[in-house]
Amino acid sequence: MMGLLRLVVILLVALTVVYWCLVFWFRAGEKARLEEEWVRDQPPLPQHTFVENGIREYQGSLRRKLLWGVYIVPISLICGLIYFVNYA
Repeated sequence: MMGLLRLVVILLVALTVVYWCLVFWFRAGEKARLEEEWVRDQPPLPQHTFVENGIREYQGSLRRKLLWGVYIVPISLICGLIYFVNYA
């Protein structure tokens, strides 16, 4: 039982580090893309407002995708693997 608890704690810590690294990396990429789009299209908004609005819209969709990809899928696969190894 202690081995499982240790696995869960280490896994959650590692997945949290991966999650935050991906959040910062994807946000930086999106910010760079929005700044390039502002330079190319020259919308009537100031650059910082245009980028802030774009990041706000992007962040809502990014969090859902990352939650599924970083937490739910790996934990489900590990739980399924543990079940099949021990009970199937």
